[in-house]
Amino acid sequence: MARDLIKWSGFPSISSLQGEMNRMFDRFFKGGEEFGFETGAWLPPVDLVETNDKITVKAEIPGIDPKEIDISIQGDTLIIKGEKKEEKEEKGKNYYRMERRYGGFTRSIDLPSSVDTNKVSAECKNGVLEITLQKKEEVKPKQIQVKVS
Repeated sequence: MARDLIKWSGFPSISSLQGEMNRMFDRFFKGGEEFGFETGAWLPPVDLVETNDKITVKAEIPGIDPKEIDISIQGDTLIIKGEKKEEKEEKGKNYYRMERRYGGFTRSIDLPSSVDTNKVSAECKNGVLEITLQKKEEVKPKQIQVKVS
């Protein structure tokens, strides 16, 4: 019966151990969701869909007043800014609890040069912000029909 030899690499180096410890502390103090608490940093999830004539951006912004959302285009970048303000109050016979969550967010999305920045619309419905960006006419593909003789 043959046995394969496996090279033993020894103990992990001090630098790799230190790097792993740094990542653990960063997750604990900066990205607290993994450890059961929230840090106030929040980014709305965004979906991006491109068709022949437009680009649609959908952002989930539940609980945010659409009037508090700032949408702008700077160069070839779509910028969505807002602030989440949430207060939750509970009263009981023997207790009173008040929670507040505040936090601003900014989402930046790089746009292709084919977007016509003069033809942009935004609508908010049921906590979903939908931004429609039309493409420039010269960029849209043109369908040419073949005539049969």
